[in-house]
Amino acid sequence: MATPDFVKKEDKIAIVSTARKVDFKEINDAIHILKSWGLEPVIGSTIGKENNQFAGSDQERAYDFQKMLEDKEIKAIWCARGGYGTVRIIDKVDFSTFIKTPKWIIGYSDITVLHSHIHNFGIATIHAPMPIDIHKSTIPSINSLKKTLFGKKMKYSVPSSKKNIQGKCKGQLVGGNLSILYSLCGSASSIDTSGKILCIEDLDEYLYHIDRMLQNLKRNGYFDKLSGLIVGGMTKMHDNNIPFGKKYKRIILDIVKEYDFPVAFNFPMGHLEDNRALMLGAEVSLQIDKTEVVLEYI
Repeated sequence: MATPDFVKKEDKIAIVSTARKVDFKEINDAIHILKSWGLEPVIGSTIGKENNQFAGSDQERAYDFQKMLEDKEIKAIWCARGGYGTVRIIDKVDFSTFIKTPKWIIGYSDITVLHSHIHNFGIATIHAPMPIDIHKSTIPSINSLKKTLFGKKMKYSVPSSKKNIQGKCKGQLVGGNLSILYSLCGSASSIDTSGKILCIEDLDEYLYHIDRMLQNLKRNGYFDKLSGLIVGGMTKMHDNNIPFGKKYKRIILDIVKEYDFPVAFNFPMGHLEDNRALMLGAEVSLQIDKTEVVLEYI
């Protein structure tokens, strides 16, 4: 797995939107943070643009992202927000220059489209908070992004959940938003999870749909040779008037009960204030016991 060059002070970091529209004022905190780190923000043409719910047309969003990919002075691209729309432009982007000289792509949620697509090029990316919500992020979350970008070796230790399946494993870290992973199945952006550690998170979903998406991943072989599973925030889950009958943890445990990989719940990633930066594609070790979960880069 190729790792883009880590950033250093005075490097330029682009902020663009590949999905939903975003105002300049909504990225002010992100600009301030980048400057406080000694980095130079470069604002893409999609910021402030509006095409219904999108940050400009598909062509405009693809052009803005392409421009930042090919600009040699840009060392990382921080996606401003998720929502929906990245999948509409992914096949319009030419990654040939990026593959030769990769740079960091940062974001989560809808940006899972980019994480997954780029993973298949053998290039690492960063799953982390975005400019739209950085003002709500915890200090540890913000610091984790800074440390990851600047190449500091990370290790996370969090309390263990009673529902966890204990064990140890190693592998490349992959994944992101469950709804996006589900939507990419069967496409060129779908990922091979063999021997890897999959992380998933989601927001504002019905419990039956969580089950449906996981059933689809299972049928697509996502769990067959998986080394381990990390479950982040399953935030604001819903149920119908006629209950599904299971909460999300039980749904997941039932889906994976025939396998023997460890499972960690309540990991700080996803639509949470404490959304720790994860270098997707990196080799990590995962250790789960009764008291703690430790994720460490190898």
